[in-house]
Amino acid sequence: MESRSHNARLSSKARRALELLAVDQRGLTETLLRTYGFTLRMLASIVSTRLATAQRQTVNAGGKTMEVVRIRITETGRAALAAEAPVAVQN
Repeated sequence: MESRSHNARLSSKARRALELLAVDQRGLTETLLRTYGFTLRMLASIVSTRLATAQRQTVNAGGKTMEVVRIRITETGRAALAAEAPVAVQN
């Protein structure tokens, strides 16, 4: 897998997903991100370019055991967001 080029820009959807992931240190589940309208292809893209990681977890909810995929932003993902952050201009 190739890592993200320093010159490549984030798509608006990838940027939004990373912004959401950056808010919670634990990351978010794939299911939740899908409800926000992110496709599996886009989520796989940010994972394959090492902007985020995906990990399967077993959780208990409502007395049922289920497997979820938790996605977390990486330091590379945080750096990509910071590199594209708007710069404040002083008048």
